[in-house]
Amino acid sequence: MRAMDFTRALGKTPVECIDTPGFVVNRLLVPYLCSALTLVERGVASAADVDVAMKLGAGHPMGPIALADYVGLDTCLAIISGWKQEFPDDPAFFVPDSLKAKVAEGKLGRKSGEGFFVWDGDKLAA
Repeated sequence: MRAMDFTRALGKTPVECIDTPGFVVNRLLVPYLCSALTLVERGVASAADVDVAMKLGAGHPMGPIALADYVGLDTCLAIISGWKQEFPDDPAFFVPDSLKAKVAEGKLGRKSGEGFFVWDGDKLAA
């Protein structure tokens, strides 16, 4: 209860959940990012089209692949790999081949200037 009160004192809205990998936000977000990458791997749509679809179709301010780039592909890989190792039977935790390949190439997204997209600082390059 102290953590909830502290969070409110900061002007934030706390949520309560059990101890689960990533709690609520990252538990949903990281597998979502991996699913988006899998759509691109399978040729369902390009990275740009997946992002446009989620921005326009779901009202997201940033598409999932740009978001993965923004967070850092190495960070995404570390999170999902750890969860996959700890919970190998959970189908939500899988590591897309394209994510492993980009990180192996040193293409980490925004922090390296290139990932699935090209970056100019904190903005997608035109």
